[in-house]
Amino acid sequence: MTRNAEFEGWVQAGQELLERYLQQHLPASTLAPQRLHEAMRYAVLEGGKRVRPLLALAAGELATAPLEPLIAVGASVELIHAYSLVHDDLPAMDNDILRRGKPTCHKQFNEALALLTGDTLQSLAFQWLSDPRLGLDPARQLQLVQQLALASGSRGMGGGQAMDLENTNQNPTLPELEAMHLKKTGALIRAAVLMGAHCGPPLEEKAQRHLAHYANCIGLAFQVVDDVLDAEADTSVLGKTAGKDAAANKTTYASTMGLSQARAFAQELLEDALRALSQLGPRAERLEQLAHFIVHRSH
Repeated sequence: MTRNAEFEGWVQAGQELLERYLQQHLPASTLAPQRLHEAMRYAVLEGGKRVRPLLALAAGELATAPLEPLIAVGASVELIHAYSLVHDDLPAMDNDILRRGKPTCHKQFNEALALLTGDTLQSLAFQWLSDPRLGLDPARQLQLVQQLALASGSRGMGGGQAMDLENTNQNPTLPELEAMHLKKTGALIRAAVLMGAHCGPPLEEKAQRHLAHYANCIGLAFQVVDDVLDAEADTSVLGKTAGKDAAANKTTYASTMGLSQARAFAQELLEDALRALSQLGPRAERLEQLAHFIVHRSH
């Protein structure tokens, strides 16, 4: 088995573990209120690359963390991501009709139910993360809850989305774009990495700094690649509407730097992330492979 095939096997195994957890722990659509539970499952299941949970698993491997809490942590992060997509797709935000190759939640159901779906997925993420059965020291578990809350709120993803809305029809500078995307996209990716590592024995302070730098680099690289793909990939490949940034007159890395320079910038961020990982030893291999996947993906 080649290294690439071995990595793909690891990805598939991780995705299957996560999918099983989500299937089992999301409320069944037969339970009242059935329509809301159906929408929650629709928004989360059968779609997405699960990059954030995989990052949590990989960081957990680095920190020799037990698998069970890592799956729960990854699933909690994925719920926050799914809720953000449901709300971002609403007419009041990005007004999109396609997500993960199927109609967006408000198109499949309705706007009011989509709002409630996002709200309840957010609540459920913290229910899972605070479950006493997680098997971690309570103080450490509380820190995980705080990490996810900070990454989701005004100082993280929520604040980044607000900045994105403010920048529509504006011309933010590259430093302003970076500040926005380190929150909007980067905060939850950073949280996934650091929370995964937090499930294991504490890393040395220097190792924590290297890991945080890696997380910041790949979080930003993820957005740069997203901007490039939005500009040059087809809707059928992306699974979401292509070209919507230009249609909404949003300033992106692709529009500001040009496609060639944006791709080069993503590669620079990858190399910076890999330099940080080189200080962490062989157990960082999965994080390295995921960084390559994030930057070289086609959708």
